[in-house]
Amino acid sequence: MNPFHGRHFQGEIILWAVRWYCKYGISYRELQEMLAERGVNVDHTTIYRWVQRYAPEIEKRLRWYWRN
Repeated sequence: MNPFHGRHFQGEIILWAVRWYCKYGISYRELQEMLAERGVNVDHTTIYRWVQRYAPEIEKRLRWYWRN
């Protein structure tokens, strides 16, 4: 099952945003600017929602790889 089904943006874009936020600790507004430079117009509150929704799941899946 695709966790990004029904989302306005492609899953790849959502993963970029969540990964950049978690890895580099930049603000949501800075991330909004970075995505805009790449042609993706998204509001900083949307990025916040993505992080709240997907970061815990990504971390859970990565922990499995880190253990092995």
